[in-house]
Amino acid sequence: MTVLSVNVNKIAVLRNSRGHALPDPVEAARVAIEAGCHGITVHPRPDQRHIRGDDVTGIAAILPAAVEFNIEGNPFAPPREGYPGLLELARRTRPAQVTLVPDGDAQLTSDHGFDLVREAGRLGPLVQAFKALGCRVSLFVDPDVDEVERAARIGADRIEIYTEAYARAFAAGAPEPALAACVRTADRARAAGLAVNAGHDLDQRNLGPLVAAIPWLAEVSIGHALISEALYAGLAATVRAYLAVLAGAGGPD
Repeated sequence: MTVLSVNVNKIAVLRNSRGHALPDPVEAARVAIEAGCHGITVHPRPDQRHIRGDDVTGIAAILPAAVEFNIEGNPFAPPREGYPGLLELARRTRPAQVTLVPDGDAQLTSDHGFDLVREAGRLGPLVQAFKALGCRVSLFVDPDVDEVERAARIGADRIEIYTEAYARAFAAGAPEPALAACVRTADRARAAGLAVNAGHDLDQRNLGPLVAAIPWLAEVSIGHALISEALYAGLAATVRAYLAVLAGAGGPD
């Protein structure tokens, strides 16, 4: 079955808006784990707009061995006050997976994947540096990215398909072309020996059709929609609802 990694960034956004300690991303991670999620995702940024370095270490400290930790971020962003850099955070916490994402301070959220034709050369040494720490490495890519096979050639283990275009098309009632683009990229990546993750704007409505179309999808990382829905239904109940969607989508165990 496709595994669910819960992104707790939005918990930190709410906390930071008040400037105090609540709500606590570490406690949110604990609740999600107790509800049965398979992993926790965080995406610390150098400007510390949400998840901070102390959140990363705090969450790492409470994760059971069976629950994967996925740290996302821009490997090219240099350290600054309060942010030691993605590689250093991985060195301190040894996550099961790092997902490399080409985001910057000016982006409200991640809005594109890597151009592997142009950036594979400088990504390669960083991929190897993270793997030397024992981390699985996933690269964030657009659907129909050119030469996705380059991810395998530089040593990445997975790609994560950026699914915003699919989510928008699904909401508009015409998901087929965008879904087909995701499937094409997943097929090419699988043929190159890469596992495939997916994430961005996935929710309980569009998740099932995506997993049904890519039944061997390894992992989905979901934050914004899941946390939004949890405001009404509760975090534990919402995590269990997503797990039920994945179980019903028919992916392999």
